[in-house]
Amino acid sequence: MPAPDAQLSRMAQKLRRHSLESTTAAGSGHPTTCMSCAEIVSVLFFDEMRWDPKDPSGEAADVFVLSKGHAAPILWAALKESGAIQEDLLTLRQFTSPLEGHPTPNSPWVRVATGSLGQGLSTAAGMAWARQADGRQGRIFALLGDGEAAEGSVWEAAQFASFNRLDNLCAILDVNRLGQSGPTMYEHDLATYEQRLLAFGWDVAVVDGHDVTALRAAFVRARGTLGRPFGIVARTLKGKGVSFLEDKDGWHGKPVKMGEELKRAVAELGDTQLTLAVETRRYAAPEARVEAPLALTPAYSLGQEVATREAYGTALAKLAKLSKRVSAIDGDTKNSTFSDRLKEAAPAQFAEGYIAEQNMVGVALGMATEGRIPFASTFACFLTRAYDFIRMAGYSKPPHLILCGSHAGVSIGEDGPSQMALEDLAMMRAITGATVLYPSDAVSAERLVETAANTPGIVYIRSSRPKTRVLYGNDEAFPIGGSKTVRSSAQDAVTVVGAGVTLHEALAAAETLAKEGVAVRVIDLYSIKPVDVATLQKAAAETKGIVTVEDHSVCGGLGEAVASAVAGRTRIEILGIREIPRSGKPTELMQKYGIAVDSIVAAVKKLA
Repeated sequence: MPAPDAQLSRMAQKLRRHSLESTTAAGSGHPTTCMSCAEIVSVLFFDEMRWDPKDPSGEAADVFVLSKGHAAPILWAALKESGAIQEDLLTLRQFTSPLEGHPTPNSPWVRVATGSLGQGLSTAAGMAWARQADGRQGRIFALLGDGEAAEGSVWEAAQFASFNRLDNLCAILDVNRLGQSGPTMYEHDLATYEQRLLAFGWDVAVVDGHDVTALRAAFVRARGTLGRPFGIVARTLKGKGVSFLEDKDGWHGKPVKMGEELKRAVAELGDTQLTLAVETRRYAAPEARVEAPLALTPAYSLGQEVATREAYGTALAKLAKLSKRVSAIDGDTKNSTFSDRLKEAAPAQFAEGYIAEQNMVGVALGMATEGRIPFASTFACFLTRAYDFIRMAGYSKPPHLILCGSHAGVSIGEDGPSQMALEDLAMMRAITGATVLYPSDAVSAERLVETAANTPGIVYIRSSRPKTRVLYGNDEAFPIGGSKTVRSSAQDAVTVVGAGVTLHEALAAAETLAKEGVAVRVIDLYSIKPVDVATLQKAAAETKGIVTVEDHSVCGGLGEAVASAVAGRTRIEILGIREIPRSGKPTELMQKYGIAVDSIVAAVKKLA
């Protein structure tokens, strides 16, 4: 039976008390932002959502995303009161506790890490899209703060949700008026938030966020909306329920003091002695899927010229036919990244992200939490715009999330430096736990797409615009952390390490040097992270030095990955981009910026 309104209101007060006490015990945290959303959280967890406090998987249940992640204490409080967790709330923010200062998957009840504001709605939209595409029941609820509505990514997500008619998505905007350093942009101007959501194609209810009856009615309305996501604009007060905190500036991120101050705050909340049982409510369980293993076979001829970006699309289409879990989202570049081949093969497994790269990555992360194997692709340079989303995705520990950046480096040619992506390897190498792959031909590209789909966590694939010659047989394997020594002899004087387009330049340089009597070992470092330390150290021991060559900045890319592996063991020359390039033909740009045959030959001679 649903709890009466009065009990839900008292539970809200109890959640406020927990938030105050846990942050005071921790000596840090955000109690006032928890207090503004207490009724919202009470109604959601103890009345509206269908869920099972014994099952954090969210299967056949509603899902909650706390986009305003600094309100984590009230999430932990709601989970504790519902019986979902047993941890002592007073261990908040302690090193040994899963109750962190902002939500992370160290608690199994957290699907995505939040706390960098403006991201929760994107991930929630990805979850809702996946459920809708699968025909599965269950609603996705995202709780946002009004301050984060200043982030453009919120409105990218709002567009995506309405365009895709995600009527299983409900966003609640906690309009508590106060940000960290002062009032929010629109304070309590609820009409502006309402008009914006309406303009983006949402249904909207405007309510008093401390009125349990009004909140319950809004959620009932949300359940009946067809073809549109639903937004609830809730007017609240930061620090609600305690006179010296309520609607007072200067309290953001500050706990009340232990002792008299805490006693006074708790006393003002009144009687909070109450227990509310959560009725386990679930949807019908979806049918179990039986799918073929994710394996493919390339079909190329040695010497054939194919761009790795094209092979990426070919591989995606093959995998999508094998598994409905394989999905793609693209930032309006699908005819250049070739992800459109998946759309042609399996249109229900493709989402168009349009030119909104932050939301694209967030949606892909949301898909991943619903059991999808998402591939998100765009030009590599545009992934820099989404880097914070990628960073937070790393903290979310997704089962699978594959990013593909195409058109990397000066080899794209005439489009100029704004399109060239000279930073992507560095930024992806910096993501803890990420795998970074850089194919050099069509066979390795297809094989690495296959490998990525079977590799846990975040995987980045760097693809190239120019066509390159097929170097490998179709049965060649490309394991994570490996490399290919594509040219070697007992007389090798120097080792040259490349990947992508520069591997082909390295091979051409080796041919030129061979005519001059200089033997060169050439390594295809297709796995940039983790790197093949053993092969590189062997080369360092057996040759006089190593030359690395990359179509990327010399900072943070392939060269520095190699240097870290062979540090102190040999001399190393790093060839890469050292200045801002300009438009030109690919061949002249590679020559100009020192990553073509002539520069490699000169660097080898310097070490030989």
